Amino acid sequence: MGDYYLTTPEPETAVLVGVIGRDNDEQDVKEYLDELSFLVETAGAIPKAVFTQKVDKPNAATMIGSGKLNEIRNYVEEKEIDLVIFDDELSPTQLRNLEREFKKRILDRTNLILDIFAKRAKTANAKTQVELAQYQYLLPRLTRMWTHLERQRGGIGLRGPGETEIETDRRVIRDKITRLKEQLKKIDKQKAAQRKNRGKMVRVSLVGYTNVGKSTMMNLISKSEVFAENKLFATLDTTVRKVVIENLPFLLADTVGFIRKLPHDLVDSFKSTLDEVRESDILIHIVDISHANFEDQILIVDQTLNEIGVNDKKNILVFNKIDAYSYIKKDDDDLTPVKKENMSLQDLKNTWMAKTDLETVFVSAKQRTNISEFKKLVYKSVKEIHSVRYPYNDYLY
Repeated sequence: MGDYYLTTPEPETAVLVGVIGRDNDEQDVKEYLDELSFLVETAGAIPKAVFTQKVDKPNAATMIGSGKLNEIRNYVEEKEIDLVIFDDELSPTQLRNLEREFKKRILDRTNLILDIFAKRAKTANAKTQVELAQYQYLLPRLTRMWTHLERQRGGIGLRGPGETEIETDRRVIRDKITRLKEQLKKIDKQKAAQRKNRGKMVRVSLVGYTNVGKSTMMNLISKSEVFAENKLFATLDTTVRKVVIENLPFLLADTVGFIRKLPHDLVDSFKSTLDEVRESDILIHIVDISHANFEDQILIVDQTLNEIGVNDKKNILVFNKIDAYSYIKKDDDDLTPVKKENMSLQDLKNTWMAKTDLETVFVSAKQRTNISEFKKLVYKSVKEIHSVRYPYNDYLY
């Protein structure tokens, strides 16, 4: 018998492509592509290069112009790149044309996010939701996708529905979508029943952009072990724990992270995740203050909460990762206006305390800094609701 060696497949390599148009400037696109790069790493690939092009209007056939297309193709061929990933959603025509031009697998942000969700889904609920979103994405792209699947199985962008059986009939896909929607309705009913059975206990939900430290905070408060890592969408399912602070019990939920350009099909199919937020009494909005664009992230979360109609909830703003916050100190003789990147943490605290009427606290979940102050704030908020709901439970306080 000879020696056997276990070999792991080489990670796929990718180039990222972004378009600078009328609605976004270079800085916006750079931020989007930084996030796309993080998404690519989360999916298990290695981003090798980034290409951008200014266009008045995206090319209907290929998204980018012929000159930029040739530049990228030369790089892809020379470096033997596996994937070309666009930050914007591509139409079926653009996907087909780009594939023909590059002779490589072409993905867009939506397809990439769906792939990560397919990899991360653990429970029947999450798997059903992701599968539904994948089929809805695949339906208009059937011709292109199935030729891929015949040629190659596995790899980023190819996990999920197509791997088990190649279905070329649109009617079959539509039937599958209908069945998955029915399945989700049943799961939603079960979850609604579970929520009802929890009684009138005060309910608190952690919300925030992806990768801001929600799961770490959940672990700290509830002393539970919720999966947490430095990757986007570390958890897909809402985790609910019973928590007690100073004899005061309440339910704490950790929800999936929000993100820019989250695919609409995915938002629609994750309704049951948002139901937990809808039925909460208090929302704890976790923000990564060390992120250069944390204010934009706050805006995206707030907009999403408005869309699902929960902007009237009691809201606590928690600035996390103060241990990672850094700034560039201005020279004393520099008379130019102070920018955000020149603000000390104390300056930032003063600014935010002045411009928001929300309860606000600055913490480091990793270093456990100000966690007792945070818990006091949560206790105070829960107590206000609890004392109204259970007026005769004075012994708790």
